[in-house]
Amino acid sequence: MHPILGRADRLAAYLAAWAAVCAFVAGIFTRLGLTWTEALVLLVPLFLIYAFVCLSAWYVSRATPLTTTSSLRVLASSILASAFASGLWLALTNAWIALLSMTTAFAPAADRYGQQLPFVFAVGVLLFMLALAGHYVLLAVETAREAERRQLELELLTRDAELRALRAQIDPHFLFNSLNSISALTGSDAPGARRMCLLLGEFLRTTLDVSARQRIPLADELALAERYLNIEQVRFGSRLQIQRRVDEEASSCLVPPLLLQPLVENAVTHGIARVLEGGLIRLDVSRHDGRLAIVVENPCETDAAVQRPGGLGLDNVRRRLDAMFGRDARVDTRVAAGQFHVELTLPASVRTE
Repeated sequence: MHPILGRADRLAAYLAAWAAVCAFVAGIFTRLGLTWTEALVLLVPLFLIYAFVCLSAWYVSRATPLTTTSSLRVLASSILASAFASGLWLALTNAWIALLSMTTAFAPAADRYGQQLPFVFAVGVLLFMLALAGHYVLLAVETAREAERRQLELELLTRDAELRALRAQIDPHFLFNSLNSISALTGSDAPGARRMCLLLGEFLRTTLDVSARQRIPLADELALAERYLNIEQVRFGSRLQIQRRVDEEASSCLVPPLLLQPLVENAVTHGIARVLEGGLIRLDVSRHDGRLAIVVENPCETDAAVQRPGGLGLDNVRRRLDAMFGRDARVDTRVAAGQFHVELTLPASVRTE
């Protein structure tokens, strides 16, 4: 719905502004040979109708936004829309004059009314152009407010993602399993236990580093996910297999930090850990036609996947992408043939110097 029609106070203020313009034009008409009564009888109904016709400028401005449309196209669409609206107003003026000429009181003014038609058309074009300019300002204000809202929401969601990633520091399951694996390795494989300690410390440190940034290169995000998987691979051994395929062109793309970590954590926790024989986690990253596609696939128990299609981690990823990219980003999930499949698609933005 048009933002002016959505609120009674805005509509009242809008019609009051048009009433002032109508009075001003009526004053000009009195200088051109009409009395105040004749001018107001002619103009008040026409201005009331044209006020609502000019609301269509909202849809013209949305169809040709200044930020993404060439100046020539904006100018052409503005001129055509103004001419069309004013032509419609001129036709209504002719019809209204014809009706007034049938009355005894205003029949003598019919000729003087007809003399004002060129001026009426010019006023119609000017008013519609002013309405367009006002709607472009309104659209810019709305866009700025939406960007501010998304920025605030993104900051909140980023903090939420940081807290989720830092669950590894307090999550008793993760820490217990990691420390238990380290303890088991100390007697049989001291270098392996030492390596796992280093991996765990590096993972937690890196998590703190990247969470403070708004976007990071995908290569850094993949490195963090790989550290997490390396830790889990020590715990699960041969039950956890990893397959990666990453386009070189995709590595420099910027993504929100901690975007992949919830996905690989879900793949391990709700996939590998629940399947007796374990399986393969497949990570596929590609870039094509200005879009970045990230696929994470893991084995799962079919019934469990249907009951728990996403969880908090996946929901967090979906909300963060929506806050940052809106409809330009998508999160799709499906379960097929014992495999849980998650695919993220988002704009392939890169750092500009």
